[in-house]
Amino acid sequence: MAEFTSAERRLIHELVSHYEKNNGVLRTFLQSLRGQVQSSKILEPYIHSLSWRMKDPNHLERKLRRKLRKYKNLGKRFPITPANLFVKVNDLAGLRVLHLYTQQVEAIKEGLSGLFEEESYRVIEGPTARTWDDESRAFFKSIGIKTKKSPSLYTSVHYVIKPNKKTKYTCEIQVRTLMEEVWGQVDHSINYPEPTKHLGCHEQLAALARSTSACTRLVDSIFRSHADAEAIKQQLLRSRRSLRKQQ
Repeated sequence: MAEFTSAERRLIHELVSHYEKNNGVLRTFLQSLRGQVQSSKILEPYIHSLSWRMKDPNHLERKLRRKLRKYKNLGKRFPITPANLFVKVNDLAGLRVLHLYTQQVEAIKEGLSGLFEEESYRVIEGPTARTWDDESRAFFKSIGIKTKKSPSLYTSVHYVIKPNKKTKYTCEIQVRTLMEEVWGQVDHSINYPEPTKHLGCHEQLAALARSTSACTRLVDSIFRSHADAEAIKQQLLRSRRSLRKQQ
């Protein structure tokens, strides 16, 4: 594995220091975006909760080291500098939108699209659904969301947006169900920033991914059954009102 030179170590230190000294603009934007999503009357019926975070500097350092090592092993020039850090690394600021069942993704997609247009936010990437499940992949494609294979069993819809500002920076938005969040939190605790080397944990995480996927499907089915029952109820009420008028 390629070793870092003293110049490369200095660059990593400089990048992390630049982030620590200048991330206030990102933090302010993230707070504003969170407020806009929370106050959206269009999105309100579909969102269960929001979470948000700024990237931990230690995690950023490890990520930059991984990226630098990858570029060195490929014999390519490392493209990240202090001048473009906030654009090249898209997850320095992140907003996570949690919802109950899969079908809500379409309404959330439309709501976010309207918000982006209203606030003049440019979508740099997405929406892209990272999923390992064929059924989920088919659903996302049916509503116009591109899909990306996820060998790690991670499932989420991703956006990268950029505000219409002179200062260049980006923010990541993730949209996922509560069940997918359970798996994501467990995996993040064990596999991030460095993957676990324990085979048993990998096998258990795979089993958890399948279990949470099954739970998501069950929740989807419950809401479909509820919607069908409500539709039948409303149809009966209309029929009764019609009969009364005829009498």
